[in-house]
Amino acid sequence: MHSSAATRHFSGTYAEARRKFLDAAAASGATVESFVLEAHRGALGETLATDVALVGSANATKLLLMSSGTHGPEGFCGSGCQVATLHDADLLERLAQGGIALLLVHAINPHGFSHLHRTNEDNIDLNRNHIAFDAPLPVNTAYAEVEPLVLPASWPPTAADQAAMAAYIDKHGMRAYRTAVTSGQYTSPDGVFYGGTAPSWSNRTIRAILRKYASAATDIAWIDVHTGLGPYGHGEKIYPGRNAVADLARARAWWGADVFAPFEGNSASADVSGPVVSTVYDECPQANASMMGLEFGTLPDLEVLTRLRADTWLRRHPESPAAQQRQIRQDLRDAFYCDNDEWKGMVLGQTRVVLLQTLQGLKTA
Repeated sequence: MHSSAATRHFSGTYAEARRKFLDAAAASGATVESFVLEAHRGALGETLATDVALVGSANATKLLLMSSGTHGPEGFCGSGCQVATLHDADLLERLAQGGIALLLVHAINPHGFSHLHRTNEDNIDLNRNHIAFDAPLPVNTAYAEVEPLVLPASWPPTAADQAAMAAYIDKHGMRAYRTAVTSGQYTSPDGVFYGGTAPSWSNRTIRAILRKYASAATDIAWIDVHTGLGPYGHGEKIYPGRNAVADLARARAWWGADVFAPFEGNSASADVSGPVVSTVYDECPQANASMMGLEFGTLPDLEVLTRLRADTWLRRHPESPAAQQRQIRQDLRDAFYCDNDEWKGMVLGQTRVVLLQTLQGLKTA
């Protein structure tokens, strides 16, 4: 694909991404619905919404769902993939011939996408928020000890802060440190990877979308596009579903032996509580669900984590100088979106392969 052809599907702001998505959806003849986040505005004063485009029949028994922007600025990548898909006449024709409906959910976390935060308007990490809130909240006992190391009083961390962090890692190991930080916590609302204490607006919205658009489906394949883990430009296929032998086997039959499951301990991702895609089990119990987190690498993992820490630190310190705020925002954007032709081409090529594999899987399901 010529570089300019690849890059035209991507955007520089949430507002531009939303406009491109809605234009492409209209041009493809999709059914479009917008779920507006009424209580907030975007960084440019724009409307914030999760937009849905359905290509094909609302009564299709086979549904291919692709979502973007679960983690704010990761939406730059996912939106580009969705817009490219809406412009892919060959792929759309193959789906139509297979009787497969395509449901694109654009910007699950529109507030974070626009304001360049991984988390939502309430500092909730949406992939930690889709749990059963009528049950006791998950307990992450190690988090309280690591939070002062992860979010020091000043930014950047001082030499003493870095020494304290290194001492913790020396004592407990890198894996234990990463698990304590990233698996999710429900006790510190202004901390990192906070899961919330109730369903977020985005949680309620995705459930409403599934109830409306996926209730007729007997087979659902869900690709949730992410960025920020793994080698530069490589799309790791992460299985985010429940630990069920048949479900994991089906994922590997469709997408290959290089589908990694966090609960097996070999994925770039932590084994998290409450990912967005888990809502399919609650809202679509009638369907066989096959799901993938398609995770594109950007910068080295610890560099991404450092920039996430800065993002959370900034929420605690809105009084910090404007120049520092701008730099932290830009660094976070760059951690989740490599704004160059090479990376975008790698992303679109791998995404199209996954979509074609998913189409074949759904046809044989």
